[in-house]
Order: sequence, then C-alpha cells, then structure tokens
Amino acid sequence: MGKCEQCIVRQFSALRALDKDELMRMSNCKTSHSVKKGEALFEEGDHINGVFCIKSGICKLTKLSPNGKNQIVKFIKRGDLLGQRSLISDEAVNLSAVAIDEMEVCFIPKEEVMRFFKENSKFNAEIIKDICHDLKLADDAIVEMAQKSVKQRLAGALLEFEEEFGVDKEQYLKVSLSREEISNVVGTATESLIRMLSDFSKKGMLETNGKKIKIANRTELERVAEGF
Repeated sequence: MGKCEQCIVRQFSALRALDKDELMRMSNCKTSHSVKKGEALFEEGDHINGVFCIKSGICKLTKLSPNGKNQIVKFIKRGDLLGQRSLISDEAVNLSAVAIDEMEVCFIPKEEVMRFFKENSKFNAEIIKDICHDLKLADDAIVEMAQKSVKQRLAGALLEFEEEFGVDKEQYLKVSLSREEISNVVGTATESLIRMLSDFSKKGMLETNGKKIKIANRTELERVAEGF
C-alpha cells in the first residue's frame, strides 16, 4: 500500500494542505481499491462514511430522473476527491458514481477526514473552496443548458473533454464515452447527437474511429462553441 506523503496525486486536491504527520496518520487508516469499468463506487442514497481520493481512472456522477433515466452531472478524474460534500453535510449522497474505465482509488474514513477538517484550517479552507467551485460549475451548466444551442453545447463539451482528460498518442480523446453518454451530457437525443458528430466530421472539425473522437480543427470547433 502506497504512503500518502509520497503520493503525487494528493497535490491536486485539498489533501495538499495536510502536514507530514497528518499524511502518515491517513496512510495508516486509508484503504486502496481497484474499481472495474462499469462498477459503482457508490449509489444515490448511500451513506459512504468517508471520501475517495482518485489515484487513476475516470468516473461519471449521475442523477436518476423520475422517468428512470440517469443524467450525467459531472466527471471525476485523477487527483479529485469524491464524497466530501455529503460528508460535511452529514447526508446521504445525492448522486451515483460509476467508473467509465479502470480506476484505482483510496478510501479515507469519515472520522479521519472530519478530524483534519476541525484541526487544520488550511484543509478546511481547501474543502470549502472545492465545494464552492462545484456550485459555480453547476450554475454555469444551468445557464448553458438554457441559453446555448445543442451544437454549441456539443462543441464545448468536446473541447472540455480534451482539456480535462487529454489525448492519447494518436490524438484521440482519452475519455472514451458512448454516443448515449455524450448525448446525455449535452442534453439531446442520441440520434441527434450522432447526426451532429457526422456533420462536424464532414466539416473537418472532428475525426472518428468507432467510439474514439479526435478534434481535427480546434479553431472551427471553438467558433461553433461560441455561437458563430
């Protein structure tokens, strides 16, 4: 089991505010887990009693709608913490977290996280900052859904996927999503999404290979995202 004080991933989250003694204490109580593609870390309504630190891989956070459809709310990647909001509010999680590729995660028990939260003001501030950032992203998403066309949202989402997750050696987006998942993100029917991807490809903005997508003309895709 790796030592927290030697783990580079902690530098990407609120855990960077912990000192060496706190990191050593965390190492002694955390557990490490491998999560398979399609496996849930937790489901909506669960009480998770701790937080997950993502060492590698990506998961999607989804909300079940009244009609039984799962809406993708956000993606969580390497370096992110997961579950801190429900931990601090002492509520069940209101989203499900499902791996979209193989993941390695560490689980830190509630008692230890709350101890850091109460005793370390820098850690406290970092957690609150993360939660405020999530609220800002939620506000932005609401405005985008109301004011932007589906084409704008698709172009913006593809650009964001590249920025957030990077590309492989062939320049395809590293995050591999089904057409249904992408349509869920941008808020349209899967059939409409497929037609728009085809249109973007014909116009030279994208290249596709099965599920894989490559941004071929960033400038033009940015123009579409901005509404031009």
